[in-house]
Amino acid sequence: MKLRLDKWLALNFDPPPAIRNAHLWIKAGKIYPPPVKVGRHYYVDPGAEYVDYSYTVDRKATRRLSLVERLNLEEESRQRARQAAIDQLPARKRGKK
Repeated sequence: MKLRLDKWLALNFDPPPAIRNAHLWIKAGKIYPPPVKVGRHYYVDPGAEYVDYSYTVDRKATRRLSLVERLNLEEESRQRARQAAIDQLPARKRGKK
């Protein structure tokens, strides 16, 4: 079950940062796995972590993924999720007897 962003911040930080900072972190990809926006609110996995790679990675040694690479990663992720959902179905519903 996911937590609202403000509750996740309160659980993981003391004192919790401003919600506007957390929105910037989400846009920058610093919360992993990424939160899901439903309506006006973001919902975060309870086990999500704040990760700031700027302190741990040499920026010159890394490069940004191209659009094609990002699309390929997204498609692979969708296929894995689809396959996981199919694997959870009972054998009858998958078309096997």
